[in-house]
Amino acid sequence: MAAKPQLFGTDGIRGVAGEYPLDQATVLKIGSALGTMLGNSARPVRVVLGKDTRESNEWLSRALSSGLAGSGAQVVDAGIISTPGVAFLTRRHELSAGVMVSASHNPYQDNGIKVFSPVGTKLMEAQELEVESLMKTLPDLPGPGEDGAATAHGWVEGYVEHLASLVPATRDVSRFRLVVDCANGAASRLAPMLLARLGITAKILSAEPNGRNINLNCGSLHPQAMAEATRTEDADLGVAFDGDADRAIFATRSGRLADGDHVFYALAPYLARKGSLKGGAVVGTLMTNLALELALAKHGIGLKRTAVGDKYVLEEMIRSGISLGGEPSGHVIFADLSLAGDGMITLLEVLGLLAEAGQSLDELLRGYQPFPQLIRNVRVREKPPLESIPAVAKAIAECSQEMGERGRVVVRYSGTETLARVMVEGEEAAVVEKHTANIAGAIKAAIGADL
Repeated sequence: MAAKPQLFGTDGIRGVAGEYPLDQATVLKIGSALGTMLGNSARPVRVVLGKDTRESNEWLSRALSSGLAGSGAQVVDAGIISTPGVAFLTRRHELSAGVMVSASHNPYQDNGIKVFSPVGTKLMEAQELEVESLMKTLPDLPGPGEDGAATAHGWVEGYVEHLASLVPATRDVSRFRLVVDCANGAASRLAPMLLARLGITAKILSAEPNGRNINLNCGSLHPQAMAEATRTEDADLGVAFDGDADRAIFATRSGRLADGDHVFYALAPYLARKGSLKGGAVVGTLMTNLALELALAKHGIGLKRTAVGDKYVLEEMIRSGISLGGEPSGHVIFADLSLAGDGMITLLEVLGLLAEAGQSLDELLRGYQPFPQLIRNVRVREKPPLESIPAVAKAIAECSQEMGERGRVVVRYSGTETLARVMVEGEEAAVVEKHTANIAGAIKAAIGADL
């Protein structure tokens, strides 16, 4: 079996800021090793560095930048920007790589390092392995000094201008009234700029970051306040981003929440009718609701499933020539527009649908009722193969047997946390609850971290 990266998970390097692998000494080595790996090409190494609003980002970014500069790389600091914004800048300015310091939807104590290739995709596993191999050869480096990073003057504004340019002149979106939850994250800077550029009136929520309130009872993981504000304000649409603005969860005028699956239900048939749905299918994940798969099939639209993680979704989209894919979490990829999931682009595409269809999102989602789905996280002390634990394997088999083809069970480990995730969905909520509890209980009894 081919070696797998140890530090890099499904979405870069994640951990608690200040603890391995996100302690200062290791981050310096990550920067140095990354710069050395990139230096194997013939051209000078130039890297753009972005971050969200966590309090740990200043010293983490300085350590990364110092490590990169020490290996001969030129670093351009974009400041606070979204993860897809970094991917865009990397591609637009023909840079060697883009680095985003963010833990996405996680709380402020966590952080992460995401690295993008010159074409705006995540690094290949071979490159991640090379970075990790180079790190082992490096001695402990002195603390970060002057990193010499250049300021990316006008680059963030250029990204916002690019987003605005995706709205055709014939599509009037200025008439819509929005409620926008910025999660006290990167969208706090970007969303007001974009909305002003498009002439959209919006009530802005959670756009006062203080370093510790990113994703705190707000954003895509906690969209209830946004949905309630959308209803009480009688707004046309509500949207909640996560900390690095690559996810978007919506609310209808009536306050109904709409996740990534709802977006696919509304958008995929519309794109298919326009001839813009390449591949005649959508790429989802193991977490994509079975009700969506059945609904899309009625329109002759297929659904391909991958492991959870946008990198796997994108790999399948590229392999199968499919232009639309993503996850229920609100991470949606429009491959013709960006190879990185971008919450801002998702918002623009949903607004475009409302404008052209002449219908509200409530009307467009009429008829779609997701199957009851429960997701339960169990903190674990180790990660043995779940099928090797007899009690867990028995609980999963009993669930599959009872629900048959009208239900699904997915049990997996998180790629970024010490968690086992249990997902059960089916037509009957009571049956879903019973099997979720049984499987989660079996995992907790066998390998639960709190034992």
